[in-house]
Amino acid sequence: MAKDDGLYCGDPVGAWVEDKHRLVALYETLFSTGMKRKWDVRVYVDLFAGPGIVRVRETGKFLFGSPFLALQVKDPFDKYIFCEKNPQSIEALTARVKKNFPNADVSFVSGDCNEKAEEICSKIPVASQNFKVLSFCFVDPYDLSVKFSTISKIADRFVDFLMLLALYMDANRNLQHYLDSTNRKIDDFVGLADWRERWAAETFSGKPLFPQFLAETYSRQMETLDYLPLPFYRMKQIRSDVRNLPLYRLALFSRHELAYRYWDDVLKYSTSQMNFEI
Repeated sequence: MAKDDGLYCGDPVGAWVEDKHRLVALYETLFSTGMKRKWDVRVYVDLFAGPGIVRVRETGKFLFGSPFLALQVKDPFDKYIFCEKNPQSIEALTARVKKNFPNADVSFVSGDCNEKAEEICSKIPVASQNFKVLSFCFVDPYDLSVKFSTISKIADRFVDFLMLLALYMDANRNLQHYLDSTNRKIDDFVGLADWRERWAAETFSGKPLFPQFLAETYSRQMETLDYLPLPFYRMKQIRSDVRNLPLYRLALFSRHELAYRYWDDVLKYSTSQMNFEI
């Protein structure tokens, strides 16, 4: 259990984060162990790493952030890459990792992942015919701030992605702002300049609400990078613990069906005890 260590913890988070962390930790356990004997090197990449420990707003409880969850898996990854743009967060994370995991192979990238994509990729070991490298990239932004061009660049390697798609807490809430053609945020997020025309056509034909439209558009974009199709219903919805409103969806993107079987197992067996056995 995480405790207050006196270092920076960032802004308090909602209690729903605990549900997200439970799912992520279970999947990382399956992934890291299941791929251990199939690949020479397993790399964990976190594009929005945070400070390593966070505090729940409602209860004051401290939780391990995604980097610590990945470092604590049963069969640790061979290499870790943590990117974080908040200077206080990356400083606290670095101190915590060096204190608690001094032997882990960790690279820290300070800055916005959209601006640091080349540096992040440079820290992933180069694969060859006789040296297989598989990466798992966790993408956990507060909003729709990660650009598709960034994901595309990282996806040039053998990489699975588990992504938070802020479909309700950002996209749906701010739709009118994004419909303004001078606002390029969603253009950059999905890597499409004509998404407004596509959305207008969907609206005219009475098709899905905006969150589903955006999720399915993103999934089709991932297909252009040779990822398997991901239907909307296979994206795990996370709701607010306060008013039970939908916040976002967790979406797994992989080029191999085995990853989706792992994810289905996580959704089936995840419990508050986190005692899932492989």
